[in-house]
Amino acid sequence: MLVCIPTQGNAGVDDKVNEHFGSAPFFTLYDSANGEIKILENRNAHHSHGTCHPMNQLTRYHVDCVVCSGMGRRAIEALNTEGIKIYQADSERVGNVIESFKSQRLVEIDPAKACHGQGQQGGCAHGQLEGGQGRGAGFGLGPGRGQGRGGQ
Repeated sequence: MLVCIPTQGNAGVDDKVNEHFGSAPFFTLYDSANGEIKILENRNAHHSHGTCHPMNQLTRYHVDCVVCSGMGRRAIEALNTEGIKIYQADSERVGNVIESFKSQRLVEIDPAKACHGQGQQGGCAHGQLEGGQGRGAGFGLGPGRGQGRGGQ
């Protein structure tokens, strides 16, 4: 299973989970089948709220799930439709998140508890991490999304 974790840097397991999925500077990909880690720079990190399309870059890797601090409802629903599960990160450190994933301790994010928009908390999952800021940021796929996971 290929796990995508939005990260603040490119330090692998020692890095911190970024608060926002779509605007994370990097994506750390963890392959649970072989334990390999690959780090990608997010080429779409700078965007207007609701217009990011990180899966355009990640589609070719056939990501099975995303582990993040929070994500907008539309993004969760769109990714779930593509068969991609969204899990709540339970730590700020990537290595701890990977251990939680391997131990099956992560909880899927309920779209009803998704982030509602930039700067709005309203039930957002943000701030549940150890030392989290609780800012609540949104992520949307926007109209005309048009990407799929590709052939297996």
